[in-house]
Amino acid sequence: MLTHLRRSIVLALFCLVFFGLVYPFVGTGVSQVLFKHQADGSITANGSTLIGQNWTSPKFFHGRPDDFGPYAGTGDNPLVANGKSGESSPTNLGPRSEMLLENTKALIAYWHKMGVNPTEDLVTTSGSGLDPDITPADAYAEVPMVSKATGLSPKVLDELIARETNSAELGFLGSDYIVVLQLNEALAKME
Repeated sequence: MLTHLRRSIVLALFCLVFFGLVYPFVGTGVSQVLFKHQADGSITANGSTLIGQNWTSPKFFHGRPDDFGPYAGTGDNPLVANGKSGESSPTNLGPRSEMLLENTKALIAYWHKMGVNPTEDLVTTSGSGLDPDITPADAYAEVPMVSKATGLSPKVLDELIARETNSAELGFLGSDYIVVLQLNEALAKME
């Protein structure tokens, strides 16, 4: 009986030390050596490429709607999802919701005021509500706004969008996408 108890305690301590200390430290060390940029949060000079940024100026491309953008307060606030503050997800408004219709109309009006004929993605939040990506179609829709604000020709902006477009994962998972932060950093270098 005492032998079984001793073995149980030794095994528990071994598991605690190995899985609680050694394994996490080795995993962190390996990730720091092999994937430093990703392990550090994919941080650039202007933020992380893993979460949407607040782009309010027409001199930059904007991401999808979230609580940090210039269209915050239109009601489709992912940080106050389903009436609960602090959640990061889109609202739970259904297709027959009057509030969703009003919010979408407000976002469309916002984009029209900026000189953009918005795509569906530019007036709806993503599944997380905080995505850093847009589709190439979203970026091309914003070209008139950015061109007017920066003085760069639409052709130059189209070439920039083409350069910054990432292919679908493994060539078939999802669709092509653009990380808005990287697109805007490349745009800032052109000015």
